[in-house]
Amino acid sequence: MTQPQPIQNHLQKRLGLPFALAISVGGVIGTGIMRAPGVIVNEVPVFWIAMTLWAVAGLFILLAANVTAELGAALPKAGGHYVAVHAAFGDTMGLLSGWTNWLANVAGTTAVAIACADFLGTINPWVAAHVPWAASAILIAVTAANWAGVREGKWMQIIGTAIKLGLLGAVVGIAFLIDPVAAPSSSAAAYVPALPGGIAGFIAIVTALQIILGAYDGWFGPIYFSEEDKNPGRNIPRALFTSVFVIIGVYLLVNLSLFKALDIAGLRASELPMALVIEQVFGRTGNIIVALIATIMALVTLNSIVMPTPRILFAMARDGLFLQSATRVNRGGTPTVALAISALIAFPLIWSGGFVFVFKLTGALSIFASSLYFAAFFALRRSQPDLPRPFRAVGYPVLPALALVISVLLLIAFIAADPISGVYMIGLIAICIPVGILLHSRRQTRV
Repeated sequence: MTQPQPIQNHLQKRLGLPFALAISVGGVIGTGIMRAPGVIVNEVPVFWIAMTLWAVAGLFILLAANVTAELGAALPKAGGHYVAVHAAFGDTMGLLSGWTNWLANVAGTTAVAIACADFLGTINPWVAAHVPWAASAILIAVTAANWAGVREGKWMQIIGTAIKLGLLGAVVGIAFLIDPVAAPSSSAAAYVPALPGGIAGFIAIVTALQIILGAYDGWFGPIYFSEEDKNPGRNIPRALFTSVFVIIGVYLLVNLSLFKALDIAGLRASELPMALVIEQVFGRTGNIIVALIATIMALVTLNSIVMPTPRILFAMARDGLFLQSATRVNRGGTPTVALAISALIAFPLIWSGGFVFVFKLTGALSIFASSLYFAAFFALRRSQPDLPRPFRAVGYPVLPALALVISVLLLIAFIAADPISGVYMIGLIAICIPVGILLHSRRQTRV
């Protein structure tokens, strides 16, 4: 029997609701929630402020999911945010959106690979001393696994998500059941600064919110695969809303459990606060157990970012806004050239400045891409009122407008609070200008 020939320039409808849920939940719940609670408390060492920020970020994500569900079901094509922006505003804004969204994913890939290496470093001293090398090796391994095809990546994601939810649920249960853990004896570790007032307090709160949104980033994963979904009009909205409610609930439960088990000083003292909780039950091996759990969760999250990222380049290339070679799809349904390019660009970021820097950069890039996406929502409602919409956003136009306004305000606040990350973000986005000019000139020459 002859083997089927590779499919060129076409993705394959092999996915459904279970994968859409797994790519959203599994892509979000992982590295961020393992590390972010301690980082947030370092910025805002007040219980009710920290919990409020987690809840407010969750409500914003819910508003965003309301818009995304309509656009994802109405425009079932690969490419994520790029698809709607390109349909609404044309090539220039489409290129800007696609490039920014792709960079956000690449930055997210980098942050999770670094975090995974950090977790392994808790177990292996050599890894701890060579985090960039270890992160690069991890990224290569996950990329190679996805090269085989969509079916392999799908089952990795579904099984991995089920495992990570089970592990995280067990840790949360332990945190709620054990007696509160005593604060570290070191006076330096036990010292808890007050939240500063004025501009310093504003910067602390905005920085914390930026990191929290980075931890939520990835909930929109199903829209990247809508072209490969067997029933996108039904599955995309269901997956988005179900996933967002699950993610918000898990994140609030994790933070509540950690605040119940640890005091502020304990949270601030550990990069992996859950390790302090598990140590109460398993002793010194608790740190290793949590590191293994965190590594598994990070690998699943990394897979959920590596899978959709090349589909952005695939969509742009199909529309003539990137190299045509990026439209090549192998027999397994993977855009291999786009996958290789995405991995290659991630490596320099691995060496750029560590987890927190890249995580904050991811949050800023994602908010910029979301702002364009929400604007496209209103543009398409005006320009294409007859576009079939299997799901229509609830509370139109008030709730979608609120999502747009909040995203713009968050972007302004992020740049004001962290100008350095803002400069990096603007610089990375600006790279698309010469790329766009070059591609436009090539298209004009062909015409």
